[in-house]
Amino acid sequence: MFVDVILPLPLDGVFTYSVPQAMERQVRMGLRVLVPFGRNKTYVGIIAKVGHQAPEGYQTKDILQVLDVSPVLLGSQLKLWQWISDYYMSPIGEVYKAALPAGLKAEDGYKPKTETYIRLTPKFCNERALHVAMDMLQRAGKQQSAFIDYLALSHWDMLEGSHHGGAVVDITRDELLNQGHSLQTVTALVKRGLLETYEQEVGRLNHGGEPHLENIKPLSAPQQDAYNQILFSFLHKNVTLLHGVTSSGKTEIYIHLIKQALEKHQQVLYLLPEIALTVQIMQRLQRVFGNRLGIYHSKYSDAERVEIWQKQLSANPYDVILGARSAVLLPFQNLGLVIIDEEHETSYKQQDPMPRYHARSAAIMLAQMFGAKTLLGTATPSLETYHNARTGKYGLVELFQRYQGIELPEIQVVDIKDLQHRKMMNGPFSPLLLVKTREALERGEQAILFQNRRGYAPMIECKQCGWVPHCQHCDVSLTLHRNLNQLTCHYCGYTYQVPTECPACGCKDLQTRGYGTEKIEAEVHDIFPEARIARMDLDTTRTRQAYERLITDFSAGRTNLLIGTQMISKGLDFDKVSVVGILNADTMMNYPDFRAYEHAFMMMSQVSGRAGRKGKRGLVILQTKSPDLPLIHQVVCNDYAAFYRSQIAERQQFHYPPYFRLVYVYLKHRQDHLVETAAIELGSRLRQWFGGRVLGPDKPAVAKVKSLSIRKLVLKLELGLSMSEVRKYLALAQQQMLNDKRYASLQIYYDVDPL
Repeated sequence: MFVDVILPLPLDGVFTYSVPQAMERQVRMGLRVLVPFGRNKTYVGIIAKVGHQAPEGYQTKDILQVLDVSPVLLGSQLKLWQWISDYYMSPIGEVYKAALPAGLKAEDGYKPKTETYIRLTPKFCNERALHVAMDMLQRAGKQQSAFIDYLALSHWDMLEGSHHGGAVVDITRDELLNQGHSLQTVTALVKRGLLETYEQEVGRLNHGGEPHLENIKPLSAPQQDAYNQILFSFLHKNVTLLHGVTSSGKTEIYIHLIKQALEKHQQVLYLLPEIALTVQIMQRLQRVFGNRLGIYHSKYSDAERVEIWQKQLSANPYDVILGARSAVLLPFQNLGLVIIDEEHETSYKQQDPMPRYHARSAAIMLAQMFGAKTLLGTATPSLETYHNARTGKYGLVELFQRYQGIELPEIQVVDIKDLQHRKMMNGPFSPLLLVKTREALERGEQAILFQNRRGYAPMIECKQCGWVPHCQHCDVSLTLHRNLNQLTCHYCGYTYQVPTECPACGCKDLQTRGYGTEKIEAEVHDIFPEARIARMDLDTTRTRQAYERLITDFSAGRTNLLIGTQMISKGLDFDKVSVVGILNADTMMNYPDFRAYEHAFMMMSQVSGRAGRKGKRGLVILQTKSPDLPLIHQVVCNDYAAFYRSQIAERQQFHYPPYFRLVYVYLKHRQDHLVETAAIELGSRLRQWFGGRVLGPDKPAVAKVKSLSIRKLVLKLELGLSMSEVRKYLALAQQQMLNDKRYASLQIYYDVDPL
């Protein structure tokens, strides 16, 4: 007997091992096995296939151990892994590494969390023996008191003879200690042989209590209409787009759809782009679905993720999984509905490391494998999704009325170029923004200031000679983080001391250039000393608790002025926000990428949607040096249709998605001249097959990261081309390159459907 095994290595394909006769009855698809690899290494692999055909051309090694009794990988998951590996041109071992929690990939495995419990020793489990025990403790008052408390907590005090009137309750040692007894006292009772301790596995998972479906709010007339349209669309289409303006109540529609799926005994996957969002949505869903809801994202500990994975494989899995990108890789047994909220978000695309998959595409594929329906929800659809809906590939439902008739916010554009010329700006703040923010705070309302750049300043510069500190490993300037008093590279994470003088000319006048969220926070403190300020960016939200605290405090009004990066644009729902300031729209638009305007439109529209949630119309102050751009007008008028028409025409003209498929080919090497030569050679090889569809090579915007020089080739492929053929030729070209000894340490990788 032979098994094909997936190993957690960046190598293509599976590896065949022989099965010792004694283990033949133990092996089946989806089980983990310990296998030898290379001369003296062992890995935990997963069986992808069991067969009796010996491989040709080499002698197989035996598997060493079968680690599971039941599979940790379901057949539907393996199919998804294979699709991700194939479509995104990533070894299946990389998919395995991304999907499985670390505790399931290690030889020593995952250690269940245990808690210390206490119980009566067997010889004292009757009434007569308990009287003897009490006599023994006559002169040990503290021990006797602790023993009496244990009997009461565990209900052993209800014993009559050898018959127990009620069920004995398991008691943890901590519960007894919480009664005011010391560990020394409890240990003394164990030493006397009256009590004994034992370890019991306890789950780390949230137990949200009983479901309360009565907490589901009735839908408004526009919501009900949209809900009915979605159900009708699902009769004909597997994927439907819900295009609903901010604050139109899309989440409530999702809740009604989840309820309907649960009534059919189906599972639901609800994807969100950002962990920050799970806090608010989790609370709403838990009030309704209680312990039928499971949460899964990368801020959870590995042990928690292992337990959720195992629960999803059990006979009693969560019916609803709420999670970020990685939740699409969880085991599902009976998936009926997938909801992808804020489907336009770039966070759904995995960048580094491999596999560079898009969770939206993977979730649609997963749903298709189960025959499930997919709902994409957003106020600002991605151009590809909207195009698919307009051309009939997806269903389309539109909801353009905000919940309870609240008006969309008023957006006032401020020309900061003119104000800077007239010396009327206070740092990055226009007079109008400061006035409106102050008025909101004085009325007891809240304000949000959006600056899509973290740190104190993007760079520091010598006033005399213009020297700017750069990362020694990457082709970027260093960001100043004043709170930490260090310069940081946002590409490799390397940190440097802040220089006291310019190394080029000795000048001590080093000035900051530009504004990050940290500097905005410092200046806002000076302008509004009475404000209760919070900052939400990558630096302040590194833990799950930090996310939850920031959002909870702002929701409860403990803070009233929130400064943040794009995190704050992602569907967060705050009742008292009346003013939103977009400090510099130009940093989003002036970016060398064909999606720059699409991302800028989405971000500005989403941030604007945080204003005026309940009871009154909000105000957005949009600061820009380019007030006459059509894009700014489209944001002000919330005219997605005009934005779509202008962008889709450009996409068609210049051969970009959704009319063409993009594949970026990256080459990396420590030697710049070698990667340049390799890129030119690879480009000429690919042109033999793909002709003018190959562009480049070029240096990307950041051409060196972590001491590796980078070159990039772009393939623009018609939709009708066979992607399996494309992959075959790309793999062949890569193999030809790596067979050349000069390129032995050259890295070549692909980004399919890049963002």
